Amino acid sequence: MRKALLSGLVVALLASTSIARANPRPAQGEDKTPPSYDMKAQALLDIDQLHKKFADLAGAVPAEKFNWRPAEGVRSIGEVYLHISQANYGFMDFLGANPPVNFKTKDFEKSITDKAKIIEQINQSFDFVKATVSKMTNADFSKAKKELGPDANEGDVIYLLVTHAHEHLGQSIAYARQNGIIPPWTVAAMEKAKEKKQAAPQE
Repeated sequence: MRKALLSGLVVALLASTSIARANPRPAQGEDKTPPSYDMKAQALLDIDQLHKKFADLAGAVPAEKFNWRPAEGVRSIGEVYLHISQANYGFMDFLGANPPVNFKTKDFEKSITDKAKIIEQINQSFDFVKATVSKMTNADFSKAKKELGPDANEGDVIYLLVTHAHEHLGQSIAYARQNGIIPPWTVAAMEKAKEKKQAAPQE
């Protein structure tokens, strides 16, 4: 698993560095100004929002639907959630953290079928990510990760974790919609809009 994860990281980062080399910035105009925003705080905010959406969506899916898949050979709803959990552990392991579970088994995504235990794994993996990132400083985000490419750093690993989770959140929303399940945050927004409309003065 780690080898496959690192291969994915390398491919993504090499693609970005290839683009940068194809469009190099003038040497005299290279911007080395430190970022003016708190990268750590923003990363934690993004990760926390992803955590809440995954947990809320998984909670809204009936237990009997966790083995639903759109086609043979494609991950089921439950397997997607476990894939995210496994990736979360893998990204943090790459940063030197010590995951609380053995995520490297090739059958990790199929190791649990119980809804409550899958949600527990989602929560545990995101809590582990947040605990690991919380120990980092903004300076840590700039620490080199040469094994990923000449310009790669630890912040790139966090960025890839977030983008990977967003990709599969979209997939999970599509799976839920195909089963007639509206994401809880959409339900809340709809109810809020309805209340606002009812409270508006009638013309």
